[in-house]
Amino acid sequence: MRRVLIVTPHFPPDSSAASHRIRLLAPHLPASGWDPTVLTVEPHSYEATLDSDLAAMVPPGVRVVRVPAWSARWTRAVGIGDLGLRAFDNLRRACSALLARERFDALFVTTYPVYPALLGPMLKRRFHLPFVLDFQDPWVGSWGATVGGGPNGTVDLRSRASRLLAEVMEPLAVRAADGVTAVSAATYEDVFARVRPDPRPVCATLPLGWEARDFDALDGGPNGFFDPQDGCIHLCYVGTLLPNGLGTLRALLTAARAMRNTDPATYARLRLRFFGTSNQSDPRFVTARVAPIARELGVNDVVFEVAERIPYASALRVLKQASGILLLGSSEPHYTASKLFPALLARRPVLAIFHEASSVVSMLERVGGAPSIRVVTYGSASSPAADSHRIAPALSALLGDPVYDEQTVHLDAIGDASAPSIAARLAAVFDRVADRRQPSEHQADRNHAA
Repeated sequence: MRRVLIVTPHFPPDSSAASHRIRLLAPHLPASGWDPTVLTVEPHSYEATLDSDLAAMVPPGVRVVRVPAWSARWTRAVGIGDLGLRAFDNLRRACSALLARERFDALFVTTYPVYPALLGPMLKRRFHLPFVLDFQDPWVGSWGATVGGGPNGTVDLRSRASRLLAEVMEPLAVRAADGVTAVSAATYEDVFARVRPDPRPVCATLPLGWEARDFDALDGGPNGFFDPQDGCIHLCYVGTLLPNGLGTLRALLTAARAMRNTDPATYARLRLRFFGTSNQSDPRFVTARVAPIARELGVNDVVFEVAERIPYASALRVLKQASGILLLGSSEPHYTASKLFPALLARRPVLAIFHEASSVVSMLERVGGAPSIRVVTYGSASSPAADSHRIAPALSALLGDPVYDEQTVHLDAIGDASAPSIAARLAAVFDRVADRRQPSEHQADRNHAA
C-alpha cells in the first residue's frame, strides 16, 4: 500500500464547500492501493459553523491530522481572513514533521484556499516527493478582472491586488507540480495556457462527484424552512451565488415576473427559495444576494432567501422535500456546479440554466430525464438575460407538472462521477507520478527520515 499526504485546510466538521473534496475521495483511495493521511485544521480555527452531521459522514478509518491556525479574530484586524494564510506556517511544519518521520509516496494539495499550494514546491525540493496540485476552482479567474469585492460585485483595488498576487504565485506551484487535477479539463487547460509548464504534468479531470451514502444517512425529519405539503410549489436552490452567476439569477426572476402576468394563479403558488447564497455562516460576512434583485424586479413576494450557509444534512433535506430543484450556472464556460450531484440524487424535478459549454450540460444530457429534468442553455455570444424568453416556458412546464419519473432518469450514466470512481482516477495519477521516481530517490528519503 502506497501512502499519500493530503493537505486540505477545509475538512469536516467545517461546513464550507471545499470540505467535500477530500471527504469524498479519501475513504475510497485504499481500494486503489493508496493509504491517505489528511492534514487539515483544528475545528476551533474555522469561521464557518461546525457541522457534526457532516463530520459523521467521514469513515472512522480515515487518518486525520489537525493543526491550529492563527485566530481570525486577530488576523482580520490587519485584513487577513483567508484560512490558507492563517494556517500556512503550521501546515508547513506539520508536513515537514510527517515527511521526516514517515514514508510517503506522494503529496496532494487541493485548492481552495490557494496559498497552501506553495507548500508543494517547498516540500518537493526538500523531500524529493512527487507533488500533485488540485484545482476545485480557477486560481486566476474572473476575480479582479470582471468581478470583485466592490459594490454589486464590481472590481475593486483589493480584488485587483489579489489577482496580481495569484498571477505571480500560480506559476510557482504549477511548474513544480508532477501532476495537476481539476474539476474540469477546461480549468487545467486554462492554467497550462497561462503557465506553459515544461514538461506538461500528468493531468486528470476529477469532477466533485457524489456519494450515495450521504442520502442514506438522512432521517425523515422536517427541513426546518418550509412545509412541502402546504399546497405551494417550492423550487429550491442550495449553494453559493457568485457574482458571475447573478446574470442567470436575474434571467430566472425575469421569467418569474413574466409568469405573474401570463399565469397569475400558478405564480401565486410559486415559492422560489434560495439557501446558503453567501457561502458564509458568520453573520458578519453574510450579504443577501437574491433579495435585492427580487425587489428590483418586483417578485419579492414569491422569493425567499436564507443567505447564511446551512448545514449539509439540512441542505439535503431541503433538496429531498422540494417540489423542484433549481441549478443556476455562471457566465464562465468552465463553471461546473458541485451542487449538481446532490440535486440528482435527491430524485426531484430539476430546472438547470447553464452556459452551453459547462460540463453540467453534458452530464445532464447523459442522464436524460426529460421532462423531469429541463435544461436551458446560453452561449458566449449571448447571455442568460437574452435567453430569458426560453426560461419562462421551461419554468411554466415544471410548475405545471412537478413530477419526477425515475424510469426516464439514468443515474447510472454518471457512475464515472461517483466518489469511488473519481478516487480511482486520482490514485492512477498518484501511480504515474510515483513511478517516475528513481530507486535512489526512495532510498534517499528513507535515509533522511531515519
